[in-house]
Amino acid sequence: MRQTSLSILVLVLGLGLVASLLTASAEDDKKKSPRLFELRTYTTAPGKLDALHARFRDHTTRLFNKHGIHNVSYWTPFDRPDRNNTLVYLVHHADRKQADLNWTAFGQDPEWKKVARESQVNGKLLARPPERLYLKALDFSPLR
Repeated sequence: MRQTSLSILVLVLGLGLVASLLTASAEDDKKKSPRLFELRTYTTAPGKLDALHARFRDHTTRLFNKHGIHNVSYWTPFDRPDRNNTLVYLVHHADRKQADLNWTAFGQDPEWKKVARESQVNGKLLARPPERLYLKALDFSPLR
């Protein structure tokens, strides 16, 4: 539960930053169908946060784009103890069905399988499975 609260807090605090990163005009947003946002929280095994950051920086974000998983923003909590072992990020998809298709394609990608295997030769990066929360932006949200 603490991780979920942390994820929601990071989301709320980061919305201003995220809104500035997305450059679509308000008029364009009205023409588009709402996107499905996905907030994910990863808790690493001790000493593995830098390796997880490197995997995302060097491979994962590019592979996400390849499979229609649109990167929005990535965060590490500011305060301890979470800043030593936590990665929180936000991505978006067209809708829930597309999200499922995107994740399936990503998980089956031979390059991703190789990257995942090679990044864990010295032990698993995650202490537990990632937390996932799908979010629907409300009509008054600046980020839709």
